Amino acid sequence: MRILIVEDDFIARHVLKDMLVTYGQCDTVVDGAEAVQEFNMALSDKRPYDVIFLDIMMPNVDGLAALKSIRQIEKETGVLPAKEVKVIMTTALDDPRTVVEAYYRGGADSYLVKPITKNKIADELHKVGLI
Repeated sequence: MRILIVEDDFIARHVLKDMLVTYGQCDTVVDGAEAVQEFNMALSDKRPYDVIFLDIMMPNVDGLAALKSIRQIEKETGVLPAKEVKVIMTTALDDPRTVVEAYYRGGADSYLVKPITKNKIADELHKVGLI
């Protein structure tokens, strides 16, 4: 499985990578702008990501804006809905409005509230059909 971790906090990024490395190859970036660039390069190289763990609150380009850009790239390049990358939003905020924004307007597949644990990750990967 190819995994992209998008997290601006250094420690959180490395902890998440340590938990996810057992599932596959993990790449990390620090903000939404880098996420969109990395996603686009992987798609162009015919090595798309299977899942993106995307933090919502980041500097420069936040997770919701990045997700909208990623979904737009998929539409423009003809990625079929069944082949779209699975996106699991991550946040420290348990805010219902943010959940609605991520799911219904952004096209997220799942949502995790920090702190993230190995069990939460396994449950979400199972829910989105990756394990």
